[in-house]
Amino acid sequence: MEDKLYQTFVAATHNVFNLMLNISEVSAHPGADFNCDNEIDIAIGVIGDLQGEIIYRFPISTSLQLVRHMSGMEFNEVDAFVTSAISEIANIISGNVLISLSENMKCDILPPVQRQRDDAKEYEIRTSCCIGASIGNICLEIRLNKAA
Repeated sequence: MEDKLYQTFVAATHNVFNLMLNISEVSAHPGADFNCDNEIDIAIGVIGDLQGEIIYRFPISTSLQLVRHMSGMEFNEVDAFVTSAISEIANIISGNVLISLSENMKCDILPPVQRQRDDAKEYEIRTSCCIGASIGNICLEIRLNKAA
């Protein structure tokens, strides 16, 4: 299950980056070695047959590049517009993943929220991947439990 989720998230990120940002060169590798001191964490809650969250960890430099690429406007700091834009990218990627998985399970996503991740909770399914593109790297932490 973890490998399928990993591959589905990589494919969805590649598709969204290609369609929305015109970025076709996207690479992926396990996210265990992702290290960033200055980031924005966006959480997308998952409910249904799977329950938990996906944490998108956007380094600030990647966030600014992503929004510049989307809007054509220059940003020097993270503000409400930047946070909203990267939240929407996370929302779109997550929605695409759950559509891809909908043949085998029923899940829905909750609106994105900016918050720090909580490493204290236990999850049955826990994996991460780092997505690399010309705008920088993004780490996705997938943390889910199967519904009882």
